[in-house]
Amino acid sequence: MQVYHGSHTEIAEIDLSKGQANKDFGRGFYVTKFRKHAEAWAEVIGSKHDVKGVVTEFKFYERAFVDDVYKTLRFGGYNEQWLDFIVLNRDKSTTEQQHDYDIVEGPVADDKVQNRIDQYLSGEISKDVFLSMLEYHEETHQICFCTRKSLQMIEPLQKTSTVKCVMISESVIEALITDFNLGAEAAADKFYTSKIFTALADKSTGLYLKPWQEIYEMLKKECPEIM
Repeated sequence: MQVYHGSHTEIAEIDLSKGQANKDFGRGFYVTKFRKHAEAWAEVIGSKHDVKGVVTEFKFYERAFVDDVYKTLRFGGYNEQWLDFIVLNRDKSTTEQQHDYDIVEGPVADDKVQNRIDQYLSGEISKDVFLSMLEYHEETHQICFCTRKSLQMIEPLQKTSTVKCVMISESVIEALITDFNLGAEAAADKFYTSKIFTALADKSTGLYLKPWQEIYEMLKKECPEIM
């Protein structure tokens, strides 16, 4: 499974010591199968550090869920067991890890859900009402790697920014050739001398994380003469 982690910087190596206590599934390294959710979090955490957020892609080996070597826990949705586990881990009276699982997978207690959890804990709503309120909540997903052993089941995809830039460049140049009947040399020259390519080659802009089609549209706006 391809999964994503949003942060203020690219993750070259996972450091569990940087994980925060009292998260949904405890202290650990979190990823999601939904790239848009990782992008949203990267934007939030990036703004806090006054930088552009970065999404790092990983390969997760799902065999971990059937391998007896790993102790895993999976929640198929918002249910009573999930709620009890979230409450256990979010208990701020202690920073100690409240479970001994290697990997935990399930929905996210986002801001809206957390507000309802607070209502439940304060006695404003019952557990049944809480769960009924989440029946139509947007699908969310997260996997938490809680132990060093669990990190054997996840690794960064070998797509560096340089490789991605090359792939984007090739696609954009091919599109220029096809759409505007340019020669290969003319199309390459048009792209490589553009401001868009300069920005693309600058890793700090994060443009290499965007689809090549979006880069292509940006180039056409910069160079209307090719239209």
